[in-house]
Amino acid sequence: MTNAKLLTDDVRQVATGWLNNHFTGRQREKILLGLPEWDGRMRLWRVALVSSQDTSVPIGELQVSYDGKICHFPSPKIVSERLFVTNGEKGKRSRKRDSAITFPATPNKVILGDCRDVLQNFPPESAQLVFTSPPYFNAKSEYAEYVNYDAYLDFLGEAFSACHSVLAEGRFLVVNLSPVLVRRTSRSTASKRLPIPFDLHPILNTIGFEFIDDIIWRKPEGAGWHLGRGRRFAADRQPLQYKPVTVTEYVMVYRKKTDRLIDWNLRNHPDPLAVEESRILGEYEKINVWEITPASHKAHPAVFPDELVNRVVRYYSFRGDSVLDPFAGIGTVGRVASSLERRFILIEKRSDYFEEIRYQLTDLFASSPIDFDDVHYFGSADTDSDHI
Repeated sequence: MTNAKLLTDDVRQVATGWLNNHFTGRQREKILLGLPEWDGRMRLWRVALVSSQDTSVPIGELQVSYDGKICHFPSPKIVSERLFVTNGEKGKRSRKRDSAITFPATPNKVILGDCRDVLQNFPPESAQLVFTSPPYFNAKSEYAEYVNYDAYLDFLGEAFSACHSVLAEGRFLVVNLSPVLVRRTSRSTASKRLPIPFDLHPILNTIGFEFIDDIIWRKPEGAGWHLGRGRRFAADRQPLQYKPVTVTEYVMVYRKKTDRLIDWNLRNHPDPLAVEESRILGEYEKINVWEITPASHKAHPAVFPDELVNRVVRYYSFRGDSVLDPFAGIGTVGRVASSLERRFILIEKRSDYFEEIRYQLTDLFASSPIDFDDVHYFGSADTDSDHI
């Protein structure tokens, strides 16, 4: 922490350089830097951008890596809009709010590589929905990649920060998670259950996501018995030994923080017809408990059920939107999103899963080309076929 404080002036200099490159004249004079703060969890500096007329309201944030490089920055256009709002220029604000949103024309893509590297090269607002389930900390093939649980959370923070940079303003991040069990190493030690959804929440909030909903995915009662929880209590019925069988997972819903209401996304979508045709007709899930049977696949131990993807994509995106899954697995999100007339961006680090996606999607989309990229980010991929 002491070393981090010594770099405060350097961080201000880097942030000032970014401002000078993106803003000029009177507009530049109206933007000030807040106090640089070191984020130990993310291992980066955060520098708030504020209006000279109201320094209590942030209009953006720069993130600077420990070696002095800008690793995340807001859209200059958004900073300008927030500056106008903060300074009370209502006429300009009204015209901005009523202008149509524009999204980059991103084709269906499947990329082999680490999402933290891949998403650096995507323009802002490339994705209009992020839906994913990150690799679990105790998954055998992933466990060796993290020094400890804190390192795993750091990894998630970096990955979702990359997602934040490409997600459109006011759009949704939906993450499927559950606490995971780390088994005991011997009879003299205890197993541990790690509260990943709850530890991830403050990280997402810090990145710039606003919590919206927690949906409970409930599986059939027998789905959790294979973990062994509850067996001892069922036999002995001793107090303190009670452990319920786990048959639920969380579907955590977040929105990219913005001062605009959801109606703004509806009014200013570039395709009003798509908005109208995306209405949810007929029956729908009225409560936040969804009963869905798990899916299975020989190539992956924990695939999304099609029904879960179907609901999330329909409820949180429009036809023609681009759906991003940064931990794509075998590509269920892309396959289902396409069936709902959405585009997709799938990023997968494991080469065996990438090839399974290629195998499944090539035949399904023979008449609609997909950009398969297993070259540009090959260095960040996991190409070891012996996953243990």
